[in-house]
Amino acid sequence: MSDEVEWWEYDDLAEMAAAVAGDIGFIIESAIDARGAAVIALAGGKTPIPIYETLSSAKLDWKRVTIIPGDERIVPLGDPLSNVTALAKFFLPKGARVMPIVPNAIADYKAAGRSADALMQDLHWPLDLCLLGVGSDGHTASIFPGPDFDEAIAGPKECRALGVMPHPMPDDAPVPRVTLSLAAITTARALVIAFTGTEKRAVIETAIKQGRSSPYPIGRALAGTELPVDIHWAPA
Repeated sequence: MSDEVEWWEYDDLAEMAAAVAGDIGFIIESAIDARGAAVIALAGGKTPIPIYETLSSAKLDWKRVTIIPGDERIVPLGDPLSNVTALAKFFLPKGARVMPIVPNAIADYKAAGRSADALMQDLHWPLDLCLLGVGSDGHTASIFPGPDFDEAIAGPKECRALGVMPHPMPDDAPVPRVTLSLAAITTARALVIAFTGTEKRAVIETAIKQGRSSPYPIGRALAGTELPVDIHWAPA
């Protein structure tokens, strides 16, 4: 685990969103200055929405930015559960390339993962940024406990994405997923975690103490990175 895990605490989600959006904007600008383009993976779910609202108003060279979801539900584009659909609403109008990673309406989740991995090979690696959330069960991206956990955590380093079947299935989105692999996440040039709530904070604090033996996916992600990690937290 990186020796540099830095916590940033805020009074509320709005304050956190402004700070995280500012950090992401700086990372994008730095990547464009250094390499002429930026490739970032952004988290799905409801918590990051205020971050994206603020970030999308930033004056950046968006045409040089490629955005992928760090994970995706295997649903048709336009479905309310689709992470890339939510990201596209914020960043496509700005001129960014928002890249779907799940073929539309593919039934076999393993095949969807292989297709996503093939798409990922064409991107610039490592990612300039991976923004993660965390669930109350300790999952991050769509690395869940379940039959595909070991592959997501310890699969080949050249595997960038894979299909996963969460177990138990989350109530709010009971569908199979495609997720970035742990190797793809932990090799990012910048790893940022943003979340709210005391329950999730307790999970992360426990996961950090457990290190590489943590049963939590977020613990494995933190243990597997050698770069500084910024953890942003607000109570609600």
